[in-house]
Amino acid sequence: MAYQSVVFERLTERAFLKLLEVKDSDIRLLTVFQGKTAVDKGIHIGGAFSAVIPLTALYYGGIMNYDVAQPAREGQDLFVLSKGHAVAALASVYADLGFFPESYLEKSRGHDSILNGHPGPILPGLHTATGPLGQGICVAEGFALAARCGRGFDVFTLTGDGELQEGVAWEAVMYAGAKRLSNLCVMIDKNEGQLDNPKNLLYPLDRIDEAFESFGWDVHSVDSSGYEPVLDALREFKYGPRGGQPVVIICNSRKGCGGLSNFMGGHKVDFTEAVADQEIEQQTKLRAVRVAELGDIIACAENAEEREALVAYTAASAKQMGLVFSCENGKVSVGAAKRTVKTRRASPRDKKLVYPVEKLPALDSSKKYKADEIITTAMKVFALDTKLVSIDSDLAKVSGLEAGVAFVDSRRGLNAGIAEANMMCMGESFAALGYNAWVSTFAPFFDWKVLRRIAVSYQERMEAIGAKDGWLAEGHGLDITFLSLAPNFETTTNGATHMGNDDSLVYDGVAHLKIIDASCPQQVLSIMKWIMEGNRGLVYLRVLRAGAPVLYPQDFRFEFGKGYYVSKSEGATACIISSGRGVYEALGAAKLLEAKGIKADVVDMPSYDAALAEELCGSGKKIVIAEQNNGYLWSHIRKTLFGKKGLDAATFIPINLLDAQGNPRFLHSATYDELVEHNGLSARHIADRIG
Repeated sequence: MAYQSVVFERLTERAFLKLLEVKDSDIRLLTVFQGKTAVDKGIHIGGAFSAVIPLTALYYGGIMNYDVAQPAREGQDLFVLSKGHAVAALASVYADLGFFPESYLEKSRGHDSILNGHPGPILPGLHTATGPLGQGICVAEGFALAARCGRGFDVFTLTGDGELQEGVAWEAVMYAGAKRLSNLCVMIDKNEGQLDNPKNLLYPLDRIDEAFESFGWDVHSVDSSGYEPVLDALREFKYGPRGGQPVVIICNSRKGCGGLSNFMGGHKVDFTEAVADQEIEQQTKLRAVRVAELGDIIACAENAEEREALVAYTAASAKQMGLVFSCENGKVSVGAAKRTVKTRRASPRDKKLVYPVEKLPALDSSKKYKADEIITTAMKVFALDTKLVSIDSDLAKVSGLEAGVAFVDSRRGLNAGIAEANMMCMGESFAALGYNAWVSTFAPFFDWKVLRRIAVSYQERMEAIGAKDGWLAEGHGLDITFLSLAPNFETTTNGATHMGNDDSLVYDGVAHLKIIDASCPQQVLSIMKWIMEGNRGLVYLRVLRAGAPVLYPQDFRFEFGKGYYVSKSEGATACIISSGRGVYEALGAAKLLEAKGIKADVVDMPSYDAALAEELCGSGKKIVIAEQNNGYLWSHIRKTLFGKKGLDAATFIPINLLDAQGNPRFLHSATYDELVEHNGLSARHIADRIG
């Protein structure tokens, strides 16, 4: 009996692996169908096909704990497709599982399809947009960190060897190893090819295992041309002892692995009808062979009782894989179960943080405060709500975030080190799970490529929320505050590379980003309270570095898109508009003008107020827009003025850091007083321009 039980165990394992191969055929058929019907007949087939075995093993091999009906439910395992070019393979898996209708696979990549050339959360079940290479592994690492803050779960990601040429990926590899993220499993589709050379990498990664080991990872290198090695490695991660290390499974393969025509080995190919039909025919024949081989496995049972048990096991396993198995008179058949959509709209999230308001700091109007002092003190209160997280990049002493959040819970007050791109991706991970996430670095150091990808994720989430049949509900957007340190002249003597004079205009081109340039400490506190209301989306918040006086009363309430008079006089003939530190220079200029008998109002515009700008433009006053940057507010005022008749351009005086010809430039190191004097932005200079 002992021998028979060992034999039976081996037969069930062989049957299970053969079922995976049958499912493999179904996934490849769906993937080729996508290429055949895509609006451009194009598909990244090589990387998609080499990804089929890792994806099928993961989703059908009993590894992941996932909920197709509610993919946003907390506590389930998460997957990130870091190599976004393989979206066709993942889409085939998700359509087969019932995340969305199979019809979504047809006519992909076009305007009327939500199945794009790269994955994103507009597609049900996908948590983040990927495509720019190297970032998905960072998001996965962020998810693994988030699992430590609540209900634990495992995180899987599939990356490629070509993708690992991106430096940002190694920011995540270093951090995950150092933080011993034993709930993180990275699968590398080592298919030895990339865009410009599908058959060889542009430079070899022969010692990739040693590289991961050097950063503290548990490394498994397997042959991924078959299911058994990949499944064994995944089972070891999922069900074996956790050694306090993240796991990487190097899946040694080739472009187009599993394709029968060598046409499938290309990076991105354009299918003809003939090539697609040929591959579909050959894959269908291979599927039939695999079903026959499954019958041979069942025939190996040593007696009727064992055969009956093996058939029952195979039928149950097939059902879990979405297959219909039957065995009648020794003849085996395996069909695909009817594919039905199981995913339902997620439950709404309440994003408003709950905290004791009375414990927030009360500021003394007679004192000066540094922004980081306000942030630290306030975060100690806000962080009492477990849905707040902050991530610094070796500048926590300047931001004040870590000292505040980690005081309450060090799991949520993180520091990514000198790795700003990784920091931003980690922030997105927490935000995707419903956290109010804050990430922080110097103004010029935010990574544009990462910022843009996050904004794409945000937009696709909002589209999924707004769609009639979308899978996300209210509150499932991304709440991320990019805390921008030392903007305008606040960096002073650090040098041109650290000067934040151009960041507002550069990042203003990123869709959905709300840009705020804070002035006084009370305003900073009010902005923070506004953000904690939730559903504020992507906020780029610029704060002062040096101490500043309090300008606003304690009951001040910030509103985005609104400017504020900080000084207003009856009969004023001029108005100075500014933001940030420039507001104090504007107030100084108003006093100098008052001594000359000239009355000037001062408007603080932390975020652009189009209505107020239009009102001022028609007021007949001389208007100075004084900014310690390249003219962010002035660029928006010009848009407001465009097309309006009867406005005298001479009434508008922009003073900013553009050169005499209106071109952007960078700044030299200098003290604050030197900077405002040299650039004509001191109170005296502003007053002189008015009268």
